[in-house]
Amino acid sequence: MIRLAANLSMLFREHAFLDRFAAAAAAGFTGVEYLFPYAHSPEALRTALKENGVEQVLFNLPPGDWEAGERGLASLPGREAEFRDGVIEGLRYAAHLDCPRVHAMAGLLPEDADAEVREAHHATYLANLRFAAGEAAKAGRALLIEPINTRDMPGYFLSRQDQAVAVLEAVGADNLRLQFDLYHCQIMEGDLIRHLERLLPHIGHVQIAGVPERHEPDIGEVHYPPVLERLAALDYRGWVGCEYRPAAETRDGLGWGRDYGLQP
Repeated sequence: MIRLAANLSMLFREHAFLDRFAAAAAAGFTGVEYLFPYAHSPEALRTALKENGVEQVLFNLPPGDWEAGERGLASLPGREAEFRDGVIEGLRYAAHLDCPRVHAMAGLLPEDADAEVREAHHATYLANLRFAAGEAAKAGRALLIEPINTRDMPGYFLSRQDQAVAVLEAVGADNLRLQFDLYHCQIMEGDLIRHLERLLPHIGHVQIAGVPERHEPDIGEVHYPPVLERLAALDYRGWVGCEYRPAAETRDGLGWGRDYGLQP
């Protein structure tokens, strides 16, 4: 059974953020995710969840200075203390929102990164993830890492599935899982069904979007129905996050999701 979560950072942007919870519920979504909760109090977010009967399924740990172009701290040498503070803050929100998983963004490499710089980022990444996974385990949460395509996010430290699996194995934490975004994987590697089959034991969350424009899943080069059918057949029990940019108003583009309980 496929359970869809609305990414409220991208969907229902015709509404103010706290009003998007009601819009998602009215459209048939039973779960929500978004990039960051920190602009709102955990109490306000918890109220929005409870009043609309939706589950919080995912959000990101603090990413550094997002407006200045930072895209995570986990691999950045010299920023360890800030990353660790962000882990504690993210887990505080997760506890208030009963959110079972949080995503640690890896961050960007310098444009002129050589092998030595890459190795320093790698070592920092592993050490930070060990800390974060340990804190998440104490709180009963899963920690996720996500390969992100280098066309949309040039220089992102983690961009391929095998690289992510190697990190999972090196850290060795049972609660460290893969955030498998089919959009990013299609751009970098393709072969989506075989990737799902091979990586399922590592996957803690799945996301979808049309390729290449990141619009609705029924727009673009990926034919999602057989991919989601295979995901269901593999007995995936998690959520599928709808992390796409609607081509028009959100509700107008939800026809693709009728078979999964959406109500356009």
